[in-house]
Amino acid sequence: MQLNEAVALVTGASEGIGLAIAEALINEGASVTITGRRQDLLEKAAARIGADAIAGDVGEESHAKEAVASVVEKHGRLDILVNNAGFGLFKPLVDIELAEMEAVYRTNVFGAFLFGREAARQFIAQGGGGELINISSTSGLKGGAGSTVYSSSKFALRGMTECWRDELRRHDVRVMLVNPSEVVTQFAAKLGFERDVSPKKLRPEEIADAIMGALKIDHRGFIPEFAVFATNPF
Repeated sequence: MQLNEAVALVTGASEGIGLAIAEALINEGASVTITGRRQDLLEKAAARIGADAIAGDVGEESHAKEAVASVVEKHGRLDILVNNAGFGLFKPLVDIELAEMEAVYRTNVFGAFLFGREAARQFIAQGGGGELINISSTSGLKGGAGSTVYSSSKFALRGMTECWRDELRRHDVRVMLVNPSEVVTQFAAKLGFERDVSPKKLRPEEIADAIMGALKIDHRGFIPEFAVFATNPF
């Protein structure tokens, strides 16, 4: 598609991968609105890259409706949704509390569902066409010890993506799933795992570049799913 003058909405974009995607879209000429929970951080990020900002919790149905409606009211349409908002929790099965699992699913699964639903309704109302990109993880391809909560949420996101892809292709909507491997962001630090910055590990920019490439494919075709790994992180 032509990204110049496209209208995009990116969730969880006050930092990290989401912010890199939003900035890359703006650099391509798109009009971008970003969302995030922390209004102060979100507004600073939006001002830096030249995006609009709507603060809120993606797991709140009213926020999803408001965000999509606000974009459409300003621009008359929505062309791209990037469901990036998400967070992790890593514990042994025997130590996981139900409330912890519910909190992760509220963002990683229900938040993606709410924004995906509202975007899909708008794409169809516009007469078809659109790009719906879900940011998952390689943890959604293979589970591991201590990853019950996070991996299962990403497996669920992958399942929803496959369903949406089948439903929305008849409306000319391209639904894509992106599975980043380890990316140097604040994601791990927020969980108490400090990681050294390495010139060999992935940055948010690599994920953004890969998505820009996928979006630029002529609309007659698309990449349903892809993973991004560091070439030699060791």
